[in-house]
Amino acid sequence: MQAKTVRESMVTLSHVVQPHDANPAGIIHGGVIMKMIDNAAGVVALRHARSNAVTASIERLDFLYPVHIGDLVTMTASINRTGRSSMEIGVRVISENMISGDIHHTASAYLTFVALDKNGRPRPVPPLILENSEDQRRCENARRRKDQRQRERLKESQSAD
Repeated sequence: MQAKTVRESMVTLSHVVQPHDANPAGIIHGGVIMKMIDNAAGVVALRHARSNAVTASIERLDFLYPVHIGDLVTMTASINRTGRSSMEIGVRVISENMISGDIHHTASAYLTFVALDKNGRPRPVPPLILENSEDQRRCENARRRKDQRQRERLKESQSAD
């Protein structure tokens, strides 16, 4: 299995917010943003693994700025780290008022996807080539998040006993 760079699977997806995406106040529903984030991350996972991949988890998601009808929402997604069959993907959401040109960081999220074989079982994914210090920083931060999740799971299982 040949290793791949972050750039090989990176994606940018954009969407103009329409009335059906928004609440009565004209602000996009959080669930719409969540779906866009999951879609962008899913494209990255599919491109990296070249197989079906499913969302295993979404790490904390904070909405930082409201997005209104008519705004352009852009998701930039890239892979941060790979495991045996899993991939952590980071998604950054930017909104742009296309009239004023104002741009805002709207949300960020980290998602874990698992690659599946034709029988729906986890399958190995290509290793990740880290080409620069930014790739290395993102991979190290992903490793820390994974370690933290494992510590939390261990603590939860010990308290259940």
